[in-house]
Amino acid sequence: MKPEKALLWTLAAINFIHIVDFMILMPLGPQLMRLFEISPSEFSLLVSSYTFSAGISSFFGAFFLDRFDRKKILLWVYVGFTIGTLGCALSPNYPILLAARVISGVFGGLTSALILAIIGDVIPYEKRGSAMGLVMSAFSFASVMGVPLGLFLASLSDWHTPFYILGGLSILALGMIVKFIPNIAGHLNQEIQRPSPIQVISRVTGNSNQMRAITLSIMMMFGQFMIIPFLSPFNVANVGFSEMQLTYIYIAGGGFTIFTSPWVGKLSDKYGKLKVFTIFMVLNLVPIGIITHLGVTPIPFVLMITTMFFVTSNGRYVPAAAIITGTAKPENRGSFLSFNSAVQQIAAGFASLIAGLIIGENELGQLTNFNIVGYLAIFFSILCIPLARRVKVIS
Repeated sequence: MKPEKALLWTLAAINFIHIVDFMILMPLGPQLMRLFEISPSEFSLLVSSYTFSAGISSFFGAFFLDRFDRKKILLWVYVGFTIGTLGCALSPNYPILLAARVISGVFGGLTSALILAIIGDVIPYEKRGSAMGLVMSAFSFASVMGVPLGLFLASLSDWHTPFYILGGLSILALGMIVKFIPNIAGHLNQEIQRPSPIQVISRVTGNSNQMRAITLSIMMMFGQFMIIPFLSPFNVANVGFSEMQLTYIYIAGGGFTIFTSPWVGKLSDKYGKLKVFTIFMVLNLVPIGIITHLGVTPIPFVLMITTMFFVTSNGRYVPAAAIITGTAKPENRGSFLSFNSAVQQIAAGFASLIAGLIIGENELGQLTNFNIVGYLAIFFSILCIPLARRVKVIS
C-alpha cells in the first residue's frame, strides 16, 4: 500500500473508532437507564459530558497542538482516548462512567482536530477533497456498521462489550499510527504569529456576519440534539422496539445518508446552498413532529420516519456547512472553524441537558414530555431559516 493511502486509512480508522465511541452511548440509553436506575436527566448528562469536554478541548487544542510534531501529539492524545474508552468498559457504576466519558471527550475532541490538521499538512490541495471524503466516510460507516454491531453485541451480552471492543481497536490503531503516520514537523519551522484564544474570540464576536453563522450553528444543534439522545430510549419505552431492534434505525438511516449526502452536495452546488438548506430544513420538521408524538407503532412505519429524520438532518447540514465556512476569509478560516466547532459541541451538550430536564418517566417506565421537546426542536429549527438568509458568504 502506498504511504499516502496507508496514512489516510489509518486516519479513517481513528475517525471511525472515535465516532462509534461517541454515538454508541445514545442507543445504549435504555440499558443504562435500567441497569443504573438513572433518570432521563442523568442519562442526558452522560451524553452531554462528552460533547462539553470535546468542545472545550477542541477549542483550546487549536492553540497548542501546532507546537508539536503531529505524529507525537496524536500518539499521546490517542493514548488518552484509549484510556478513556477502556475506562468506560470497566465502569462499575454511573459516576465512574460519567468521569470516563469526560476523559474520552477531552481526547476525542483533540483527535478530531489533529486528523484535519494532518490531512491539511500532508495532502496537496488538489487531492484534499477526496482525502477528506475517505476519512469522513467513517461517519456513515459508523452509523451503518459500527453502532448496529455494537448494539447487537450489547444485546447478546451487556453494555460493557462495545467499549471493550472499541478499546481493543484503539490499541490496534495506536500500532497503525506508529507504523503508517510519518513525523510531521514542517509547521514547526514556520515563524507564525499564532492568535491567542482571546484574540480568536474577539475576532469572531466583533464580526456580526460570523456571529450570525455561529448562532445558526447553535440553533441547528438545538434543533437536533434535543431529539437524538432520546431517540433510542423513547422507541424502546414508548414505541415498542426491543433493544436489538434499535439497530434497524441506524442501519436504515446511516445506509440512506451514504447515498443522499453526496447527492445533496451536488444539489447545493447546482441550485444554491440557501435554497437546498431551506427545503431540507422544512422537510426535517415533519419527522421531528411525528417521532416525538409516537405511541406503540409498527416497526416499518417508524423506520420510514426515522430514516427521513436522518436523511433530512444530513441534508440541511451539508449546505449549512458550506454557508458557515464561507463567512471567513482563508487567512483566519481555521481559527474561526475551530471556534465554531467548539461552540457546536457545547451547544449539543446543552441541548441534550435541557431535553433531559424536560423529559420525565411515568410509573410504566414510559418517557413523558417528549412532545414538548419536539415543539422546542421545531421552534429552533424554524429560526434557522431566516437566520441563514442573513448570513453573507464572502469567500
